[in-house]
Amino acid sequence: MITFFRSAGIAPGKNASMLAFSKEIVAHIKATYGFDVEVLVPVGGNPQRIGWTSRHKDLATYDEISQRMFADQKFWEIANKYVDSFAPGSVHDEIWRSL
Repeated sequence: MITFFRSAGIAPGKNASMLAFSKEIVAHIKATYGFDVEVLVPVGGNPQRIGWTSRHKDLATYDEISQRMFADQKFWEIANKYVDSFAPGSVHDEIWRSL
């Protein structure tokens, strides 16, 4: 099992906008690709962060979906609409494998 995790810093004053982005992008991914993305916020530490996680059968499945999303015009329209909600340079991706 592969777990993908993306985190990002939220730009000052953009918490509501980032939550709107999360709702819209998660709905698009579910409708288009058929898998769930969970939205996460920290309980402690820096509160100006947000995360998204998804699980995939294996690395090949994750890679195939990742390639499709990279070419997905609607995905980028949504992301670009909210680009000012992200703290510049704060997006961080991790891919983990379950044992």
